[in-house]
Amino acid sequence: MALKVAIEASDVTKYYGTIPAVEKVSFKVEETEFFGLLGPNGAGKTTLIRILTGLTAPSFGQALIFGHNPLKEPVKAKEKFGLVPEVSNLYSEMTAWENLIFTAKLYGIPKEKRERRAIELLELFGLKERQKSPVKELSKGMRRRLTIAAALIHNPSILFLDEPTSGLDVQSSKLIRDTLRRLNKEGGVTVFLTTHYIEEADELCHRLAILNHGRVVSIDTPENLKASIQGDGIIEVSFNASAQIHGDLKNLCSKIIKLEENKFQLYVRPEDIPSIFPLITRFAESRGLKVLGVNFIKPSLEEVFIKYTGVDSLMAERLEQIRPKRERG
Repeated sequence: MALKVAIEASDVTKYYGTIPAVEKVSFKVEETEFFGLLGPNGAGKTTLIRILTGLTAPSFGQALIFGHNPLKEPVKAKEKFGLVPEVSNLYSEMTAWENLIFTAKLYGIPKEKRERRAIELLELFGLKERQKSPVKELSKGMRRRLTIAAALIHNPSILFLDEPTSGLDVQSSKLIRDTLRRLNKEGGVTVFLTTHYIEEADELCHRLAILNHGRVVSIDTPENLKASIQGDGIIEVSFNASAQIHGDLKNLCSKIIKLEENKFQLYVRPEDIPSIFPLITRFAESRGLKVLGVNFIKPSLEEVFIKYTGVDSLMAERLEQIRPKRERG
């Protein structure tokens, strides 16, 4: 059975004054897909997710949720999705339980069903023991998990997440990623994730759109995006003893980096890659060496990101991640 189109953007454009925040963005996301939107700060990710969920009207174009326009048919569209904004929308004075029950009431879920669903979600996100705690007493990671739980209270078909692991510790980030993967794989929930964490996008997403300066500059699977990078192949080779790389091997390499006395990275032109492996074997045999390992290092998603957004934007992201919070304003 053919899958339905869960999310569709058609020439979505949003201007603030004369400046485009997003411009002529078009794509489709099928149901059960884990779709990622990757881009540096200021690329337009949050604006786009707000348009897709009906919180912001586009200047041009339209967004559809299972065929429903969230601006013209808000009830039909919103019952299909849950939204996890970058900034928590929980009530800090209310307990974790009260927040979930209150959200369920807003969706008109009957009492028995909403209480059962709240317990399920508290257990799923490891929050059952803290259900009576006011939100203000929870850690940042717990609040984030509770925000996701609240977005799932009405069993939506789509889950939108805007930077869900931003600023979280490693343990909390991993728990959220594992839970999202499980919801998608076992629960069939369509996930739309915006992030600037390259590793997170690579790990989770079936397809990725790279957004830069408000435009989608590339869209494909992570593997296809990485395969699209043109350039030298990197082959890492290690021997059982120290060695000097020269002769035939050196002639096929555009660059050689010595990592250790017995370990090297060989940068090889794509057309020469098939020839380099037998040469490595012959090189070792002629010098009485044994090859301990040969690894072909594939291009990374980080290289794709740099290609489409520039080195400066990547460095800005890293600086933003390590700068103390008080310096960020």
